[in-house]
Amino acid sequence: MGSLTYGSPGIDIPFDDRTLAHLQIVITAKLRRDESFVFTWVTPPEAGSGRNAIWLDPSSALFFRYGGSRPPAINREWMNQLASSSNTPGGLVLTPEPTGGTDA
Repeated sequence: MGSLTYGSPGIDIPFDDRTLAHLQIVITAKLRRDESFVFTWVTPPEAGSGRNAIWLDPSSALFFRYGGSRPPAINREWMNQLASSSNTPGGLVLTPEPTGGTDA
């Protein structure tokens, strides 16, 4: 299990390593282009439930911490879905990984 640390002082947001790797690709691509956006995800019931959102811009302090030492394979279909959602007025919305996607 990894985490995304947001802000300074930071808040740690837990994500599994596979999800975190996909988020890192999409988030850093947008921030490299100087794009600001909202990122929304749902906390599962076993972790307290609720919907969360943070505003990300190129000045955001972010730290991606992975629990494992090996980079996970990237599902191109999922990465494209996440990237596509990040370009909408609602911003980046974390959706479940589609099954049958192509790993890269």
